[in-house]
Amino acid sequence: MYSTLADNNIYQGDSLKLIEQVDSESVHLILSDIPYGIGSDDWDVLHENTNSAYLGSSPAQKTTGAVFKRRGKPINGWSKADRDIPKQYQDWCSQWAPDWFRVLTPGANVLVFAGRRLAHRCICAMEDAGFNLKDNLAWIRDRAAHRAQRISVVYSRRGDTESAEQWQGWKVGNLRPTYEPILWFTKPYKIGTTIADNALKHGVGAYNENAYLRYVEEPENIIRGGLDKREGGQHPTQKSVRLMQALIELTTRSGHLVLDPFAGSGSTLVAAKTLGRRYIGFEAKPEYVVTCKSRLMSEIAF
Repeated sequence: MYSTLADNNIYQGDSLKLIEQVDSESVHLILSDIPYGIGSDDWDVLHENTNSAYLGSSPAQKTTGAVFKRRGKPINGWSKADRDIPKQYQDWCSQWAPDWFRVLTPGANVLVFAGRRLAHRCICAMEDAGFNLKDNLAWIRDRAAHRAQRISVVYSRRGDTESAEQWQGWKVGNLRPTYEPILWFTKPYKIGTTIADNALKHGVGAYNENAYLRYVEEPENIIRGGLDKREGGQHPTQKSVRLMQALIELTTRSGHLVLDPFAGSGSTLVAAKTLGRRYIGFEAKPEYVVTCKSRLMSEIAF
């Protein structure tokens, strides 16, 4: 297969179609903040459930600001259609995972940000496509919004003061989402060889501890940090350039090709450019393609 896509570019369109134009065994790293399937926006609805509450909002949500302006789950229990959402997310991942496997060179890595609730479905799809799950990194954010509602307030509004008193201290929702998983997959190297052999032949397979220690205190599978004060506002689920740089330096060498099939605002591409890697990005939304191009043209990485 001959690639019609030039390096160091962002392409607008469906990543499922665009990746068909990428040469087999030509990519050294896929690093992507993939849609989590939790309804962050219309592009993050990856199931067939038409529950009217999904992406809706309540009066309480409207007072919390932009972070919780849309509902990611129904409010009146879980129907069968709701319970089908995880499997449908896995089916969606299974659409692109085989081509990801095809384009990677033997021993190459995939690092994807995934939502805590559905990450296991992404893992199943990737393993079915042939990948090995190498590790599950813990990204610890320095800021995480938390809006769990006190259940006693719900009872008080109903006039049920007895229940409100009994349920003091209990909340509806989740704990503060400080941790997010970064799933680390590898494409198996050829049978009969070693990682050391593969590193010499294909340039991938090992990890660069010295480079990684420029971003973390210890060579562990926990990485901390968030957006710089000047960096945010480009995308609802934006990740920091520094975070992407750490992951790129961990797994690739100068001149390697980094692919991001869900580029968003382009943090992966900017990080790759600043580190002397080649890059290709795909993004469905035209407005975010414009953002990517603007950030890539700027001398400032933000």
